Amino acid sequence: MTEALEPSPLMVPMRSIPVPTSISAEAGAVLGHAGAAPIAWPDHPAADDLAGWLAFIATSDANMAAMVATVEQDHGTDVATIPIGAMHCYLARPKGAAERPERILFEVHGGALICGGGALCRAMAVRAASVFQAVVYSADYRMPPVYPYPAPLDDCFAAYRHLVDRFDPACIVVHGSSAGGNLAAAVMLRAVAEGLPLPAGLILETPELDLTESGDSFQTNMFIDTVLQRGLMPVNRLYAAGHDLADPMLSPLFGDFSRGFPPTLLTAGTRDLFLSNAVRMLHRLRQERIPTELLVYEAMPHGGFFGTPDDRVVEQDLRQFADRCWNGNLYV
Repeated sequence: MTEALEPSPLMVPMRSIPVPTSISAEAGAVLGHAGAAPIAWPDHPAADDLAGWLAFIATSDANMAAMVATVEQDHGTDVATIPIGAMHCYLARPKGAAERPERILFEVHGGALICGGGALCRAMAVRAASVFQAVVYSADYRMPPVYPYPAPLDDCFAAYRHLVDRFDPACIVVHGSSAGGNLAAAVMLRAVAEGLPLPAGLILETPELDLTESGDSFQTNMFIDTVLQRGLMPVNRLYAAGHDLADPMLSPLFGDFSRGFPPTLLTAGTRDLFLSNAVRMLHRLRQERIPTELLVYEAMPHGGFFGTPDDRVVEQDLRQFADRCWNGNLYV
């Protein structure tokens, strides 16, 4: 009888990874710059270091603001705030949109579950209104270290309930990017559990669906992803506040989709640390016959290249999927 062998890690030689010629010159320049001068993310503080976490978040927000600033904003958008429960939503409306529009986008911002609120949330709402040409409700949800799980999910769920109470769910598309993808997917699982109607479609853009970080790309794309660079386990534990990271409300990848889930578009890049999240979610949803699409973009790190022709292709793809959902011809 052959004795079972312990799995051994694959040892690879040290190598340099060139900028590929298969992407635009602009995207190549972004990768080249990132290789020469990587984004400086601070070290994670100790779990109980409140001041350290607040400083970490401030630095991370500054990095995010620099990325968002590279993307052209649409200044022809009206923005208001509406209170919902313990937080507020930014309401971004393209000029000329109807008071009761037929195109509602529920936007859940990214930021590793601890960043991206306030002015950044507002800026991302404005951008989404321009990209999707829809009325955007963007939840400025509470976040750790002051408000860990379940407060962020409670806020996003309250915002979703607010929308389905006021609009036909067939007019609603939900979009979450990165950490926002985590919360958006968890809101859908909770909506099913609590009997709320589902939206016309769900867009999970490079989503953070597995806080246990068990997927292959967390290893293979470590430091190859020039944006995210490495896993976020200290942040995940801060967010979870002692709850099991494998709980589907924290890691929606492990949810029960047999009771229903909206038609879903998943995106990632070949250099994205979260690539495995999107790939695995595709297969989980397909097992339950949930209409699902996956788009993977060449050489793209987490979140994209920020303002290149390659990013505009992504925006066009997201808009086309949302248009199909709003127009009721998703499968035509």
